[in-house]
Amino acid sequence: MKQRFDAANSQRHYDADVLVIGGGPAGAWAAISAAANGARVVLADKGFCGTSGATAPSGTGVWYVPREREARERARASRYALGGELAEHAWMDRVLEQTWLNSERLAEWGYPFPVDDSGNARRTSLQGPEYMRLMRKRVKESGARILDHSPALELLVDEHGAAAGAAGVHRQADETWSVRAGSVVIATGGCAFLSDALGCNVLTGDGQLMAVEAGAELSGMEFSNAYGLGPAFSSVTKSLFYNWATFYDAGGAAIPGAGSSHGRGVIAKTLESQPVFACLDRTDADIRAWMRRSQPNFFLPFDRLNIDPFTQRFAVTLRLEGTVRGTGGLHVTDSTCATSVPGLYAAGDAATRELICGGFTGGGSHNAAWAMSSGFWAGAGAADHARTVRAGRGLRVLHRAGGAALRDGGANAPFDAAALVRAVQDEVLPTQRNWTRRADLLEDSLGRLDTLWHRVRGAAPSDRKNVVRAREAVAMLAVSRWMYRSALARTETRGMARRQDHAAPDPSQRHRLLSGGLDEVWVARHDVRNEAREDVAA
Repeated sequence: MKQRFDAANSQRHYDADVLVIGGGPAGAWAAISAAANGARVVLADKGFCGTSGATAPSGTGVWYVPREREARERARASRYALGGELAEHAWMDRVLEQTWLNSERLAEWGYPFPVDDSGNARRTSLQGPEYMRLMRKRVKESGARILDHSPALELLVDEHGAAAGAAGVHRQADETWSVRAGSVVIATGGCAFLSDALGCNVLTGDGQLMAVEAGAELSGMEFSNAYGLGPAFSSVTKSLFYNWATFYDAGGAAIPGAGSSHGRGVIAKTLESQPVFACLDRTDADIRAWMRRSQPNFFLPFDRLNIDPFTQRFAVTLRLEGTVRGTGGLHVTDSTCATSVPGLYAAGDAATRELICGGFTGGGSHNAAWAMSSGFWAGAGAADHARTVRAGRGLRVLHRAGGAALRDGGANAPFDAAALVRAVQDEVLPTQRNWTRRADLLEDSLGRLDTLWHRVRGAAPSDRKNVVRAREAVAMLAVSRWMYRSALARTETRGMARRQDHAAPDPSQRHRLLSGGLDEVWVARHDVRNEAREDVAA
């Protein structure tokens, strides 16, 4: 793998077959898979590969199902209706099989799966720290070069519009970097809008913005209003244990329906007018001990504040997790997880999960399975594509595809990145606007968001030293416009896309919504079976 340093401009230049952007599980699987297929790989992570992102600090369930016909049929059916019947059985089958195979690989690599009383390994969950520590080790052993603390800012494309690398900054070395590559995998995670959800502080939609700037399309962005339940004083949004909770209002009365299958909506509505409290008081000693063993970091915030969550009430809140626990993301066009841009692939939370869970997912399970499967396929696909263009790669003339916050357009004054983040959050964080949506509120928010976009698209940040945060702010703004335009176009309630003014599902809208565009956001219909699409909004 070639590397050179331009001392005059503090720039490092790398040459690789495959560039993977993002170092979570999807990015790690992509790097390992690409290297196994003979590619020279560079992986660039905004943080430290193995510790940043939503998986690293958490325990996660895995959609691991044995090779039994009836078991897999039940697995496919488990969320099909819940997701609005937008998933595809063929993709579910592929992911179930690849997840089984990759879990076997993890066992061979030494992941310490627990063993039940019969001596059988339980492979339905992973502990994030151990999982990602092992994945970083395997990435390094594959021969891939890891660029830690090296956020990508924009893609490089050739004269034909094909993805050909990326450029970014080395945060700790005060240098910039660029990678010329035969293909690129976007594995940057979803967008949680800096809502303080656990592990999501690096998940701001950067990869989606870079890809759309290069011409890629998104899908399912209306399925982006996932909120995580957690203590008001903590970023931990693990919600499993709240199945044993009672929820109380400010006066100490139990809130009817808050602990039901629709309880999240009840809590959201109550929070609009008063605080909500919880207590894990529906547990016995055995359940409490199991909880402590299975998710110890759930209890750390309580222990630090000397709160016993089993006997004392504590304030809870809902934190927007957006597309991290939603399903929207980059549209993939084939089994290799290729996007509509030649040489550009997408994996994990950065790519749409509609293929396996339609319009509803939540935490863990399908998400973890999709990350390891799509990462594996994207890495292999990117390696194959890199081989096809290797002969002429050195002759390609590369261009920077990025725009907003990277170069002065000359027309607009510099913008304050922190103020832009707050302005976007004002439109997307409140449950009054985003939990159950309404046309007039969507249009109201879009009016301000569109104005913000046209204000910043040709402007540089006021603090040029903090271009990473400025780029994050612009990415969050772009994601908010794609998701609200898509939500406006889906005039029904399906999956997690809830409409107050269209409360029932519409059988005629059992289709996906693609979206894209920067200055003008477009939305288009796309049939579940990948048939022709037709514009439905602009």
